[in-house]
Amino acid sequence: MRIYGNRQLKTLPGQATRPTAARVREALSNIWQGKIAGCRWLDLCAGNGSMGAEALCRGAAEVVGIEQSGRACSIIKQNWQQVAKEEQQFRLLRGDVVVKLKTLAGEQFDRIYFDPPYASNLYQPVLEAIAQLELLAPTGEIAVEHDSQFWQAPQIPGLEICREKVYGNTALTFYRIASQNSEFIKLQ
Repeated sequence: MRIYGNRQLKTLPGQATRPTAARVREALSNIWQGKIAGCRWLDLCAGNGSMGAEALCRGAAEVVGIEQSGRACSIIKQNWQQVAKEEQQFRLLRGDVVVKLKTLAGEQFDRIYFDPPYASNLYQPVLEAIAQLELLAPTGEIAVEHDSQFWQAPQIPGLEICREKVYGNTALTFYRIASQNSEFIKLQ
């Protein structure tokens, strides 16, 4: 697997993790262009860490990841060490994403990428935890990766959907802190 700057990343063999497709990674980088450099990035259900690595390559000041698999955490650490510059920081938390989010109370992130197993029941509780713990910075966004056909975006108190992008069988739904003047954009 290759990321920004033609850097090679390690992945776990088999289907234990499902790395975000290059097309989706590139599209997200274009959507958030100009907002990644210097940001605090949270990578949830990090898999092989490709999204956090992309953020580091594009100048994120700090990347925090949460991943349950010990084998995946080993790969993520190697990948992030390979791409991080001296002035960049990264941390990796191993364990259940909902439980580990609570340990981040008091912190805020400019960009949050959430890519759980599509068939999991994690979407609602994780998004609710992000809102309740106020982990999203006031001008930040959350990108949620999901199946484009079999997923219904949950309504989360304190958050609103601001756009949606579809890439074949994969889609990204974006949330931000709810405001009075909401505008939803659906792009195909």
